[in-house]
Amino acid sequence: MERRVGKNSRRKKMKKNKLAVAIFLSLIISVILGACLQSKQEIAQMFSPLGTIYINLIKMIMVPLVFSSLVLGISSITDVKKIGKMGIGTVIIFLATTAIAVIIGLLLSNIFKPGMGILVGNGTYEAKEFPSVIDSIVGIFPSNILDAFLNANMLQIIFVSIIIGIGIVKVSPKGKVFRELLEDLFEVMSIITKGVMVLTPIGILGLMIPTIAQNGLSVLLPLGKLILVFYLAVVIQIGITYTLSLKGFSDFKITEFFKGMLPAQIVAFVTCSSAAALPLSMQRMQEKLKVSKEVSGFVLPLGSTINMDGNALYQGIVALFIAQAYGVELNFTMQMMVVLTGTLASIGAAGIPGAGMIVLSTVLASVGLPIDGIALVAGIDRILDMGRTLTNVTGDAVTACIIEKRVKIK
Repeated sequence: MERRVGKNSRRKKMKKNKLAVAIFLSLIISVILGACLQSKQEIAQMFSPLGTIYINLIKMIMVPLVFSSLVLGISSITDVKKIGKMGIGTVIIFLATTAIAVIIGLLLSNIFKPGMGILVGNGTYEAKEFPSVIDSIVGIFPSNILDAFLNANMLQIIFVSIIIGIGIVKVSPKGKVFRELLEDLFEVMSIITKGVMVLTPIGILGLMIPTIAQNGLSVLLPLGKLILVFYLAVVIQIGITYTLSLKGFSDFKITEFFKGMLPAQIVAFVTCSSAAALPLSMQRMQEKLKVSKEVSGFVLPLGSTINMDGNALYQGIVALFIAQAYGVELNFTMQMMVVLTGTLASIGAAGIPGAGMIVLSTVLASVGLPIDGIALVAGIDRILDMGRTLTNVTGDAVTACIIEKRVKIK
């Protein structure tokens, strides 16, 4: 009897790990095929629709899943004061880890000077218009709830969800029927999410093969130092900052955390979108790490929109890289301006693939660096975007683990 129970438990573990193994194998296959197809771009692009379909499916489930999860999380907290406590605690942790990321990025960039010796080319990059800080804040408050959902504006959806959740608490028990409807919606979306996540290995093939084929060694080698410095910063942020935070401020074991979040981290790394990784992150936190729906449903959607740890690393390192390539000396005050501008301008852009390039143009302009310098890193931005999105998503999950311990919901 004991042997049978042992076999059943092993089978369950194998089933649980199947997705992680499939995602990892898909990533390896993508790199190999992409490298083999560098001279055959038309064949590599044939895989692209697979990635597009996968991203579209994620976008399809993202809004109803986040909305229902966040409203249920807020409305489950009968004490409105605890909602405020959870929100304040989350923002404080985000700001603290972002400040540490900023310091890491600037230190490494000043020590290794990745831009020294780079010959500035004649490439140009046309900066896109990006909203100001005031416009970003005003944009949190929608004039039409339906517009927020139709445009998938995550900041507005989060705001609407919080307001509706608090409203349900205030009118309780009259809001019971509406809340039960949202519970049914959440359950339906959770089932659909599991189905979409099964397609992740296929989506990775469609996203990675064209990317690897397009960014060959001829592009990577001249900028190899920048890539190495940036990913060293990512390793330090995740391997030291986050692991120490987990060990010191949460009840989760480090191995337990990373084993539970690995599939979501891979999705974030491949898609370059914290919003795309959000459904899987929520599922893994709730089912594998047993973080409450109230905490994960609040912290993760908020973090996917405003948490900037990866962007802070990126902005500091790349801005100094461009300054060094152009022979411009940035003093301490100017470097702090890079950090401040980059962090504020990134609000609301963290979940968008490639938004770092738009924000970078704002950062460069704030310290008088030529915006044309973006052309130096445009060819490898996708590779850097992978690291900063991985950092953002991991930071969100770590914050949720800390809040789970520090804020007693029940």
